[in-house]
Amino acid sequence: MTVIRANEQTLPQAAVLACELWPDNTPDELLAEWGALSPEGAAFFLAEEEGAFAGFAQCQLRRDYVEGTETSPVGYLEGVYVREPFRGRGLARALLQACEGWARRRGCVEFASDCELDNRASIAFHLGAGFTEVNRVVCFVIPL
Repeated sequence: MTVIRANEQTLPQAAVLACELWPDNTPDELLAEWGALSPEGAAFFLAEEEGAFAGFAQCQLRRDYVEGTETSPVGYLEGVYVREPFRGRGLARALLQACEGWARRRGCVEFASDCELDNRASIAFHLGAGFTEVNRVVCFVIPL
């Protein structure tokens, strides 16, 4: 297994993987959104296994309040995904470690993430990776 930071040539592969995680998007939409991000404020990593890109992770610096943290900026795991045939091999953990290292090199002393309340696999991953649950929330909206 190899983890690399995505670059101009490999970012489209990360976008394809991201669409498997976030199917309401297209690769072109994500690439446009990601293109607006500062390279110093965001990073994308790819995990390669058996000659193929098998997973990706996106991390960013968040300077606004991050639930349960005391510092700023905070490294934030925006998403991590590993294709089904490659799960259980430590790829998600390796991607997370790449994100943590990236945030650490930018002076972060805290790293955070979130997931949906009913995403048991993600909750298990986060807890198994050393995260501590700090809050649960239900969000509301009212049209104006």
